[in-house]
Amino acid sequence: MTQHRYPDGDRAAVYRVIRERRDMRHFRRGAIDPAVLRRLLDAAHWAPSVGYMQPWRFIRITDPALRRAIHAQVRAECEATAEACGSRADEVRRLKLEGILECGELLVAALADGRENYVLGRRTLPEMDLCSVACAIQNLWLAARAEGLGMGWVSLFEPDELSRLLNLPEGARPVAVLCLGHVDTFYPEPMLETVGWDTRRAMDETVFENVWGQPLDLPTP
Repeated sequence: MTQHRYPDGDRAAVYRVIRERRDMRHFRRGAIDPAVLRRLLDAAHWAPSVGYMQPWRFIRITDPALRRAIHAQVRAECEATAEACGSRADEVRRLKLEGILECGELLVAALADGRENYVLGRRTLPEMDLCSVACAIQNLWLAARAEGLGMGWVSLFEPDELSRLLNLPEGARPVAVLCLGHVDTFYPEPMLETVGWDTRRAMDETVFENVWGQPLDLPTP
């Protein structure tokens, strides 16, 4: 046992929040305590980033008209996505894919401009800037679940249109609309699994040893 190991209760809480995090779409109206929101954003800001570039920028949307405009963009993309899904179009239309008008707080996560100046860790993998933003979003997501708040990541929008709406500088790019708020209950499993869109893959299908496809040599708990 390593001397740096957390106490059993603390470790259990970490694994629990990872398991119980959900991509929420159903929210109960009501404001979020500003002190809690500050803690969540602070958690996001503690995320790791490749080359320590810290490329995340979060925009808090407090203007009701702007929230409605974002919602309109998302709804338009929901319909375009349904059309693109062909035979599953009606399934997509029946899904609740966002909670923009109901959630207590609406955030937009974006990639900062000037990312070309950061080369360390990105020379052959420039997309690591996006991975770094995703880490910040995951930090916020897990912290929200620990606070008893739901969060939903919405990626159904046209980036250039949202950039213009939010006056992003040239080179910046929105990557997520984040719905954050109180919920009546958390989904017992991912919503898309409940509705039969897809199922969770077994770990053996996604983790290999030494080369692609070779089974992992670890005992099953």
